[in-house]
Amino acid sequence: MEQSKKRVLVAMSGGVDSSVAAYLLQEQGYECIGVTMKLFGNEAVGLDKGHPCCTLDDVEDAREVAHRMGIPHYVFNFSEDFEEKVIRRFVDAYERGETPNPCIDCNRFLKFDKLHRRAQELGCEYTATGHYAKIVDDGAGGFRMAKAADLGRDQSYVLYPIPREQLGRTLFPLGGLTKGEVRQIAEREGFVNARKHDSQDICFVPDGDYLAFMERYTGKTYPAGDIIDQAGKVVGRHRGAAGLTIGQRRGVGVSSSGRIYVCDKCMADNTVTVGPEEALYSSGCIAVDWNWLIEPPPGQFQALAKTRYRQTEQPVTVIPAGERVRLEFAQPQRAVTTGQAAVVYDENGAVLGGGTIAEVIK
Repeated sequence: MEQSKKRVLVAMSGGVDSSVAAYLLQEQGYECIGVTMKLFGNEAVGLDKGHPCCTLDDVEDAREVAHRMGIPHYVFNFSEDFEEKVIRRFVDAYERGETPNPCIDCNRFLKFDKLHRRAQELGCEYTATGHYAKIVDDGAGGFRMAKAADLGRDQSYVLYPIPREQLGRTLFPLGGLTKGEVRQIAEREGFVNARKHDSQDICFVPDGDYLAFMERYTGKTYPAGDIIDQAGKVVGRHRGAAGLTIGQRRGVGVSSSGRIYVCDKCMADNTVTVGPEEALYSSGCIAVDWNWLIEPPPGQFQALAKTRYRQTEQPVTVIPAGERVRLEFAQPQRAVTTGQAAVVYDENGAVLGGGTIAEVIK
């Protein structure tokens, strides 16, 4: 009797990466079930044009690829969950003066929570996505998550919330490929999305204007306020502190003979503090809601960390304290920002854990 194939639920967004991920798994002998998460429509986020991801157009692209592969395809409507767990949290964080990363929340609450549970309901042994990362054997009967071979595409930073116990049931087929190789496979197989552009901005804010989005979404008008220098002198006016981020230089609205940056925000008195680049540097941070992807260490240790998606990992001392972890940088780091993620790696590129930055230590 022929041994049954292992069944895998493949998240197919309609993009080229997830389509090729499904194709590679089918080639490896898995029984694939393609699913697309409907997260929102343009009307839900106040858009009347544009092409953010995860909308009906993308559903059709995913369905076309699944049909070409001869695999079943389903659409799961997670729009209510997406609004509560991603969009609402995004707005709340900006209103607190933080800079959130909604892609991390989408991974945490939808792809590796609700979608994983749906996979179990459908009798799937694995959940797969088109992320650029690797799942590797840890040498002790368990699994680790590591950076992708294509370091320019590596997405391990936004994947740190995956529960440790799910690593062995998660597949990242693109972990050893470059983007160019992925597109070549899609073109060879005649996929409709082989040349589809990558999403560059937050999917529900495709124009990148966060403040305008929040005003559309909430119906509020965020008040203008004072921009002050480090001595407290008023040097300009902002059109809404919620729309500015730490480290931002362009569009701040202050004329200066030298480069100045957003260094701090006080939402209570609606002020934004600006200063020179050297004012952006911090000696450490404290992260909360920490998720370990290894056995939680008993004490402090040396590692590498990044506090922004595009940052190169930097040497740190990691000091665990339950779900709060203190990171002390070997060298001061630029624009460490509350609301962003701090993710810790070992010297081989394996993710050790990560959390949300709640406090910046100057």
